Amino acid sequence: MWRGMIILAGLLAAAGAAHADSRLFCSADDAQARFTLESGFASDAGHRLNHFRGALIVKDPAQAPAFSKRVFESQHLSNHWARDGELLLEVFDGGGDDTERATLDLVVVAGVRGKPSANFSGTCSLTIEGGSKPYAAEGKVSCGTK
Repeated sequence: MWRGMIILAGLLAAAGAAHADSRLFCSADDAQARFTLESGFASDAGHRLNHFRGALIVKDPAQAPAFSKRVFESQHLSNHWARDGELLLEVFDGGGDDTERATLDLVVVAGVRGKPSANFSGTCSLTIEGGSKPYAAEGKVSCGTK
């Protein structure tokens, strides 16, 4: 009997831990760009970011030397918000020698506050400034939970 209760308690604790943190992903693929972003937030107060990564391909040939393929890590996530069905992410690449000092700003706004869902959609905007040819694009994004 005690063994059964201990096993049940262990299973409940594991189930609680599995739902303690949330992982979210977003992706888009249209004529302007293709990207995927994955982030994880703690479910406790403050919803601390505990994981972020992403990749982007800008399809405009004029942007190809600097931004044809970019990989993002936590330091590129400049703003984030994930709460009650709403997700906001801002990815900023401050550029460098490899981008000829051009900067990239990718903003994702998805979901509806107060209506959490396993799969949700939204919009994204991509801006590249400071290079030889400024670039701006907007599109739709699909997001979900893992």
